[in-house]
This record gives sequence, structure tokens and C-alpha cells, in this order.
Amino acid sequence: MVDFVFNRAKLGLGQGDFSLAEAGDDLQVSLHTSTYTANQDTNEDFADVTNELSGTGYTAGGADLASQTWTQDDTDNEAVLDATDTTWTGIDAGTASQAILYQNTGTAGTSLLIAHIDSGGFPVVTNGGDLTIQWNAEGILNLT
Repeated sequence: MVDFVFNRAKLGLGQGDFSLAEAGDDLQVSLHTSTYTANQDTNEDFADVTNELSGTGYTAGGADLASQTWTQDDTDNEAVLDATDTTWTGIDAGTASQAILYQNTGTAGTSLLIAHIDSGGFPVVTNGGDLTIQWNAEGILNLT
């Protein structure tokens, strides 16, 4: 589950600037070293993000968030974004200390940051094996 949602993403959802539906926008997850310091208030788009991993098995920009689903959870009174686990095969690209979920428009300056994740198994040293982000059973993002 995400550690925080970027403030610009909250505003964008409220204003209808983008959709988090799989058919609407291309959501991706990227991996970054510990030298990137995420700022919930001032980081707005992918151009604000630094120190992305680079190396074998990792493509700049990260990986698509596949099979996205939204469900209504009446027990917890929330809407839940979930997706299949994200895997990088044979990755040898340094130490991943955090992940960024964002809407990829194809241009870093317009690719809206959505959420920051740095718990649940981070940091991870990549060593040529597979790296899988196993999304929380309660979903990736929960709107309460």
C-alpha cells in the first residue's frame, strides 16, 4: 500500500484532470535509490523525480501497472485500486529504496505523480534475479 499520495494528485483527482482507470491513463511504477527525497508538497510530475535505477533488466520510466481494478469495499468504506504484482526479470540495477506510482503521458513534465512507496520490503538490492513488488492484499491505493 502507498505511504503517501502526492498533493498535486489529490487536487488532480478532485478537478478531474486524470482518471486512474486502466482504460483511461497509463499508470506506471518506477524504482529509485535512497538519494531521491520525495516531497509530498512540491513534487508534482515525473520531471521532479530523480535517481531512478539504471541497469540490466530495468527500463527507464519503470513498468506498467497491469490489470488495474477498482472495487468498492463497504466493510472498510473505501474505494480500492489494485493491480497484478509488478515484476522486473533479471534486474541488476542497484538498490531500490522506493517506488513511485505515476500517470505516464510520455512526457516527464506532464506525467503526474500519484503515490510514493518506501515500506513493505524496501530497500531491495538487485543482483540479477527477479524483483517483484507484491501489492498489499488491501490494495495499492485506498480512498477513504
